[in-house]
Amino acid sequence: MNAVKIGLCGLGTVGSGTFRLLHEDEGNIAAHARCPLTLTHIGARRDHPDCDTANYQVSRDIFAVVDDPEVDIVVELIGGTTVAKDLVEKAIANGKHVVTANKALIAEFGNELFAAANAAGVALRYEAAVAGGIPIIKALREGLSANQVSWLAGIINGTGNFILSEMRDKGREFADVLAEAQALGYAEADPTFDVEGIDAAHKLVILAAIAFGTPLQFSSVYCEGITRLTPEDVDYAEELGYRIKHLGVARRSERGVELRVHPTLIPEHRLLANVNGVKNAVLVEGSAVGPTLYYGAGAGAAPTASAVVADVVDLARDLGAGQQPRVAHLGFDCQALQDLPVVPMADVETAWYLRMEAEDRPGVLSDIASILSQQGISIEALIQKAPEEGESRVPVIILTNVAAQGKLDSAVAAIEALPSITNGIARIRVESLDG
Repeated sequence: MNAVKIGLCGLGTVGSGTFRLLHEDEGNIAAHARCPLTLTHIGARRDHPDCDTANYQVSRDIFAVVDDPEVDIVVELIGGTTVAKDLVEKAIANGKHVVTANKALIAEFGNELFAAANAAGVALRYEAAVAGGIPIIKALREGLSANQVSWLAGIINGTGNFILSEMRDKGREFADVLAEAQALGYAEADPTFDVEGIDAAHKLVILAAIAFGTPLQFSSVYCEGITRLTPEDVDYAEELGYRIKHLGVARRSERGVELRVHPTLIPEHRLLANVNGVKNAVLVEGSAVGPTLYYGAGAGAAPTASAVVADVVDLARDLGAGQQPRVAHLGFDCQALQDLPVVPMADVETAWYLRMEAEDRPGVLSDIASILSQQGISIEALIQKAPEEGESRVPVIILTNVAAQGKLDSAVAAIEALPSITNGIARIRVESLDG
């Protein structure tokens, strides 16, 4: 068997984890790859205190790695979409296979990178880009290849899930839990990508492209964050038998594909509703197998490095045997991809949770129900609390039946115009996750 030589670019959190895994578990990894694996060249602008690179070739210019004729597989772990894109493009042009954990790069530029890799006859692998150590991409691309996937829904950002778990378990405010998440290293100093759903949207568009055989369509993903959720919403959801999760949802229908990230009420008995802390989980509905759930660590040095090295092993197994690795990057022949339309959010149908503050007097609920009825929306459940002493307004919480967002928007605008309603209406989608 031929030895396979690896070039590693980046020694940050994931890069250092990958280095340690390759360095410390070399024998086990080589046994799985069925050939010797050698870390030949490291590109890093600075050293990592947990990585002893004294016996390795290290370049401060990371492009020296992709120009090294000895390197067979380039592992890109520098992050971002500027230098990383240039690095991957050059590696492909140099005829090298690439492994990356860069979800933003794949989600935003994957279509052109996959086309370049196909033209060059090299593979571009990205298992670590979604859900860390959970092998969801391999499951969709290979394990579920006998199925037509109708929908998938996932908790695919650990920071947001940690925040919602703490809000539910301890009744804490969003801002308070976010500060703790930052102190623990779960959230960045600028948490926008996590709490506004951008990170989850990057991951969702990758999963949807593989599941439905479509090109990547990041610009079409609807994205809604969790910053406006309150402990009251979490408590009312619990009272109604639901839990709030920040979900990425992709659903295929005759109208096209839904691509959306937003807070969602899930029935409390669903497995997905009981995924807590920083864990990730993805629920996939297949035509033959039915629902399958994939759960585990969605981030962190070791779990993500596990997925990176799994891709390296997959490539090395072929290269060591003198075979050309498979290059069907989305699990489909590139010529067979379907350019399905993305369903406008106004046409997306879900049930709804509504919370409002209303005057405590006869006729108010009748007015609300009448407006909803005019849009064909019925009330499935309702909570009206007694007013506090000296208060004339009460919280009203409504669960509706399934309604298109456009109709719900019209109904909410009319209800908010009632003189008996103040402070606007909070609304959250509700998913049963049963088809």
